[in-house]
Amino acid sequence: MGKRAADKICSMSEAIAESVHDGDEVVIEGFTHLICFAAGHEIIRQRKKDLIASRLTPDLVYDQLVEAGAVKKMVFSWAGNPGVGSLHAMRRKTEAGSRARIEIDEYSHFGMLGRFLAGAAGLPFWTLNNYGGTDIPSSNPNIKWIECPYTGQKLAVVPALRPDVAIIQVQRADRQGNAQVWGLMGTQKESAFASKRVVIVAEELVDTSLIRMDPNRTLIPGICVDHVVHEPWAAHPSYAQGYYDRDNEFYVKWDRISRDPTTYADYLNEFVYGVKNRAEYVQKLGNRVLEKLKAKARICEGVNYGF
Repeated sequence: MGKRAADKICSMSEAIAESVHDGDEVVIEGFTHLICFAAGHEIIRQRKKDLIASRLTPDLVYDQLVEAGAVKKMVFSWAGNPGVGSLHAMRRKTEAGSRARIEIDEYSHFGMLGRFLAGAAGLPFWTLNNYGGTDIPSSNPNIKWIECPYTGQKLAVVPALRPDVAIIQVQRADRQGNAQVWGLMGTQKESAFASKRVVIVAEELVDTSLIRMDPNRTLIPGICVDHVVHEPWAAHPSYAQGYYDRDNEFYVKWDRISRDPTTYADYLNEFVYGVKNRAEYVQKLGNRVLEKLKAKARICEGVNYGF
């Protein structure tokens, strides 16, 4: 028997093959946690190329996409290895003199948020009282200025961002794509509503009845979702609140690994190209790492939604 029409479950390999095409603009969302490294690794394994990689705060997963040759342009507001230092592949491929230089399109955090908000709302641009005292507008011709028709104030505007595909990791979802998130949030909702296609990657797959019991946690409704991937540990070395902690040791070690193209290639060959899927990646991490990072229970009491 085939899947029900509303059943959007598929493998990560299938989701990436069907949703991400060469030349697409892609956003892999997440803020501190719920950053889907599993999706980034699958994009690399499938040899996608000429991507426009967009996100407020691209970190290690975007750096890996750059080093693998998948990215032609980065659209962002801040980039780095959080708490540690630079993204070395990005630096090598954006600095003057690079033989494989990629384009960059830089905004403030609020500028990038404004672009997603405009895309989600179906507007051509977003207005913001931002960029005062900065030199970002002088180096980015996409940031323009208008006069407020009510006050005469000079305001900045940024163009709408409508990515081809958004990959959003969540703690849990049902088979129709109704997706729930708790803990720190970034621009998951705005990115999903702005994008043409949406892939939900869930740590846990649950019945729709559970989703409906706690509706306020549903950040993204299934109506705008194309694929649902059930992939435990999909965020490592990032974290998923309530499931596993951030692998801080990895982020520190990454600075050394990524400084040298040779050790960078060794990592990709072993942990990305050298495994078929996320399950093999998790197996390679080993039980010691998994047990160390596994979250301890801290349950939030539910509320009464009864009539």
